[in-house]
This record gives sequence, structure tokens and C-alpha cells, in this order.
Amino acid sequence: DLSAVICTMADWEYDYLIKLLALGDSGVGKTTYLYRYTDNKFNHKFTTTVGIDFREKRVVSADGATERNFQIHLQLWDTAGQERFRSITTAFFRDAMGFLLMFDLTNQQSFLNIRNWMSQLQANAYCDSPDVVLVGTKADLRDVRDVNGRQARDLADKYGIPYFETSAVTGVDVDQAVTTLLDLVMKRMEQNTQGGHSSEPNGSPITSHQVEEAPVRRRCAC
Repeated sequence: DLSAVICTMADWEYDYLIKLLALGDSGVGKTTYLYRYTDNKFNHKFTTTVGIDFREKRVVSADGATERNFQIHLQLWDTAGQERFRSITTAFFRDAMGFLLMFDLTNQQSFLNIRNWMSQLQANAYCDSPDVVLVGTKADLRDVRDVNGRQARDLADKYGIPYFETSAVTGVDVDQAVTTLLDLVMKRMEQNTQGGHSSEPNGSPITSHQVEEAPVRRRCAC
């Protein structure tokens, strides 16, 4: 399995640039979630995201099959949930290699809207079945919870995707959800390479001055 750990080096070369996109209704906590993941802190002062923003993190991924470590530069794109920004945010769907599909565990409507978000993904992403992880946020607010865990798991099973209940306040399963998505993305890249779907310069890892991105945008192992 792929495991990711924080790389503390100030300046280093990397093998892969991986772009992940967080999406969901406005107010579900996408920005605070990504801040918790990249900085391991909870920041309650964020305002509503306008259009799109992004955060970055460097990780080291260990491939258990080859016993090789890959240096990965993660770009985590933070999208606005409001309808008026939809044309802007969907333009980034095709460039993303994996998706954090997020809803608020204290807001039933944000969960019901997951189906709409998934439809948009299937219409605009790099293929009909992109790598997605379903993320329930604000798991620490148990007293005002509005979404049953079985509901969420059943929906995730329907789509055949992993599901995590997370909290940007406590940090529970925030890292695990991203690591799981990164694992799926890296495995798809490996399958494409082994299947002969990749072409130069996507055939082998390269350094930061000649960044490799996943070949799945052109061809995907769906």
C-alpha cells in the first residue's frame, strides 16, 4: 500500500506533480479541511472561497511493490461551492487527477447534493469513473449531526468509492482520506504505465525541472 509522510526538506526535487480537487457545497469546510491537511492546524477565520484557490504539500510515497520512494508535490485545489462560480470550477475538473467529494455531516442537504456533484464529475473529469473519495466533514459536532453514517456508506458503496468521516478541528482521518486518494491516483498511473498507455515523458519519474503529471488525463484505465 501507498503510505505518505510529510517531507520536511526545505528545498527538494520531486518525481510527480499530483493535482487533487476538493469540491462540495459552500460551507461544508473544504478550506479548513485542506488547511488542516497541509499545516496540521485548525483555522476558523477563513471566509468563503471565491472561484478557486489552492494549497500545496510535499510528501514521500513508498511503493510497497518496488520498495522505491517517490517524491510527490501535491497541489490541492479548493473550489467555491456557489452556483455562480460553477463555470470557473468545472474548468479545473479535467486537470485534476483525484477528487475529494465533501459534504457536511450536520447538513443533510449538502449530502443530498453529492449526487449532483458526482454527475458533474462524471461529465467533466478526465474519465467517467475518476478516482474519488467521499468525505464527511465536521464529525466532531456529534450533537447536531444530520447525516446517518449508514446513509453515507451506502452512497459510497453505490459509487464504489472509499468513505471517511473527518474533522478539521480534531484532525481525525483528514490525512487518511487524502492518503487513500493519493494511493488510488498512483495505482492508476502505474496501471496505465504497465498497460502501455503512457508516452514520453510520462514513462518514468523525472525531477522538478521537468515535472511529470499523471497520463490519465489523455487515457484512463476506467
